[in-house]
Amino acid sequence: MKRFLDLADFSREEILDLIALACHLESHPEPRVLAGKILGLVMFNPSLRTLSSFQVGMMRLGGSSFVITPGHGTWQLESGIGVTMNGAAAEHVREGLPILASYADALGIRAFAEGKDLKYDLAETNFRAMSAVVDKPLINLESAVNHPCQALADWKTLEDLTVPQRAKFVLSWTNHPRITPMAVPAATVHMAAHRGMDVVVLRPEGYALPPETMDKARVAAAASGGSVRETNDRTEALAGAQIVYAKEWGSITHYGDSVGDAALRAGLADWCVREDWFASASKDCKFMHCLPVRRNVAVADEVLDGPRSIVQREAYNRLPAQMAVLYRLLSNGGTER
Repeated sequence: MKRFLDLADFSREEILDLIALACHLESHPEPRVLAGKILGLVMFNPSLRTLSSFQVGMMRLGGSSFVITPGHGTWQLESGIGVTMNGAAAEHVREGLPILASYADALGIRAFAEGKDLKYDLAETNFRAMSAVVDKPLINLESAVNHPCQALADWKTLEDLTVPQRAKFVLSWTNHPRITPMAVPAATVHMAAHRGMDVVVLRPEGYALPPETMDKARVAAAASGGSVRETNDRTEALAGAQIVYAKEWGSITHYGDSVGDAALRAGLADWCVREDWFASASKDCKFMHCLPVRRNVAVADEVLDGPRSIVQREAYNRLPAQMAVLYRLLSNGGTER
């Protein structure tokens, strides 16, 4: 494996093999397998779980890491193509990233959507431009419309709990005081479809995921034997659900328009996940969220702190899942891709 950028780059069998490796590393640590290896982490945006789990993962495998937060202790980096650099950024990624890659054995980049031009972000224009100048193993730590590290950990969580392959999986929009990126919902709907689940995207009017995102998930579902559909009917969507995965995201109708988006969500306070949402769900329905989460805005305390919540398990699984990615990328046991 040379790069970990998108779960769509891997077959279902390859992902299950990666999850099996994650489980093996949990129970049989290999504290010297990456001795002498260095991971560079370039964090254009904040992180808690992604940053800490990759740092700890490298340490547990015997390697080390360094963190660059552009503009905070380092020069601010410009990533735009063809720009005239007469603003705050002193250095361009075309110079900065190759240098950082030369200091490391692998590089991870976290760069959220710009949130201005939907077509630009859906094309992963920014991340693709950066990945093109990195000649070392590369990890997507979250890009404009993808978060494969979160998706892999979520898949492992479903396997840990022996959730049936064809279980009903509901990805539900939930409320937030501001616009949030589409990377996690896009990665999640694809992950569940790729696993072979019966996926329902539940969202209010105006918050449909982009057609390109849904089409990608439908292709994965067709290959795995699953299904994908979307609805704004909460009662119908949640009936018989075995997994409810809540996540916030912005409106494509008002993409780049914070005022329009705020007006659209103003009447959607009831899209806070509460225990009564689960009345018609499967008896053992589990609740997932990638975190961070706004308590009692996106999800009520009673759900987050209740017995159906597996959000802590999800967060923990970021570590073994990412250790497996690092092992495949950097050890002699990794296989080329």
